[in-house]
This record gives sequence, structure tokens and C-alpha cells, in this order.
Amino acid sequence: MSRNAKINTLLLALVAALAVLPLVLGLGDHKKEPFTGADAQAETAITEIDPDYKPWFSPLYEPPSGEIESALFALQAAIGAGVLAFYFGLRRGRRQGEQRAHAQQDADGAESGAGVSAAQGD
Repeated sequence: MSRNAKINTLLLALVAALAVLPLVLGLGDHKKEPFTGADAQAETAITEIDPDYKPWFSPLYEPPSGEIESALFALQAAIGAGVLAFYFGLRRGRRQGEQRAHAQQDADGAESGAGVSAAQGD
């Protein structure tokens, strides 16, 4: 197994462990909603500190259900991942193109140099 394959396998196992360990260890069993987002936790903390708190503004769009909200969030994450993948692929492609161009220039220079030395020897 190559070094990159070992690193990728290790990273995949680490990600799987991060996803499974909280469930296996029962880290959220004592809560009503064990794995709520940071927004919901912040809202709970604010209402505990100041029950009369009124928000400054309301959201522009409120999805009709939590499933739609999750789907929109997943779509946003997928678009962001696509943009990043495109950017890194573009950079890699440009770098590979530059390397090929330099290799071609070196090969052309070596061929023309050999032709000049052969002509000078005549």
C-alpha cells in the first residue's frame, strides 16, 4: 500500500470515528434534542438569560419545515464544495500545463542544440 493510500485510509477512519463516537458513547442521551445546532443552543441560552429578549430582526425566508432547511443547507455546502474543487482542479491543471510546457521547451532546446553542434562539426 502506498503512502498516500495509507494516509487516505487513516483520514477516512478518523472521519468515521468522529461521526460514530458521539453516538456510541451516548454523549447526548441526557438532552431532549441531543445534537442541535449552534443557533438553537444560542437561542436557548439567550432566553434563559433574558426571557424578555426581542430579536432585532427576523429572517428573510423561513423554510416551512426542518427537512427543507436541512436540504437548503446541504445544497449550499455542495455548491461551496464544487467551487473549491473547481478552483483546486484549475490550479493543478495550470501547474501541470506549465510543467509540460517547460519539458517541451527543454526537449526542443536539446534537439536544436544537438543540431547546431553537428552542423559546427562539419
